[in-house]
Amino acid sequence: MITPLLDVTRIYAEPAAAASARGLEILGRWPDAEVVPVESHWRIPELHGDEANVRRWVRIKTEALVLGEKKSIATRPNGRSADFIAPSLSNGCAMACVYCYVPRRKGYSNPVTVFTNSDQILRHVARHIHKQGEKTMPNQCDPAAWVYDLGENSDCSVDALISENVRDAVDLFRMSPTAKASFATKYVNRDLLDWDPRGRTRVRFSLMPAEVAKVTDLRTTRMSERIAAINDFVEAGYEVHVNFSPVIITPTWLDDWRALLTEVDDVLSDAAKQQLAAEVIFLTHNEPLHEVNLGWHPTGESLIWQPGIQETKRSQNGAENIRYRYDLKQRGVAELTALIAEILPYCPIRYAF
Repeated sequence: MITPLLDVTRIYAEPAAAASARGLEILGRWPDAEVVPVESHWRIPELHGDEANVRRWVRIKTEALVLGEKKSIATRPNGRSADFIAPSLSNGCAMACVYCYVPRRKGYSNPVTVFTNSDQILRHVARHIHKQGEKTMPNQCDPAAWVYDLGENSDCSVDALISENVRDAVDLFRMSPTAKASFATKYVNRDLLDWDPRGRTRVRFSLMPAEVAKVTDLRTTRMSERIAAINDFVEAGYEVHVNFSPVIITPTWLDDWRALLTEVDDVLSDAAKQQLAAEVIFLTHNEPLHEVNLGWHPTGESLIWQPGIQETKRSQNGAENIRYRYDLKQRGVAELTALIAEILPYCPIRYAF
């Protein structure tokens, strides 16, 4: 029996969020769920900071949902995948990738939190787009449009199962000739194929060797299905790129990537190939997350926690993370980018690190 991605039985809700139009819409989707009032979506004792929740990691993701209002609404500059990081429409995820950085901030549980004041968030984004005007200097994000990342702390394809937040955002960008939305995903939600994005939303399917993903990417769409979906999303009017991420070094990692890249080349249509671009990101880990993961999925940790080939490095945001040793990573980036150039010569790499 396949466990459903979402089988919501308990909804923690700030009162204002529950009473909002979006909140009522979401509550209507799970009318039998218990509604638990909370003062803040960030401070829910039985979800956040309770070490016992590690043993119920996946069950909480399946059964719990949080409704809140986003208090701090701001757009931040980026410059890698996107020109800007838009304010999140949600936080957390129903999937369970062992390397996900979001639980590092949320404690011992990480169910989806939906922000119900999406109209306020999207009005802010619309004003920001208007203020930017036309993009006159091409960059690695896009040659002509300002790119806004919608899903920094979530997976928008999964969020679209819960509310209309993501569809409203796609509608906004469809009407924005100077900007594009962008989000990475590991879930194929075919409902999105009916949304008519008209090229103003970029979907970035995250890809990695399937055998590794079976261990690290729990509750996500199978790799072959993600690859096959690229053609359908391009045909439906999306710009579709790929994230080769995270790159996890194993004894057979380059052979495994060769097989994956060959599958991508075999499956993609000419139309998909003509518009393809990629990002390459090697694994970043974190010691507190490692300790959490040992409590629910130690098998995954055997792949991503490798002290013999990793070192501590402080990230741009000030966090102390674990990455592959500098020499090993530099060599790995060079080897993988050369392999991509060999097998997918039509696929430019926006950045690799």
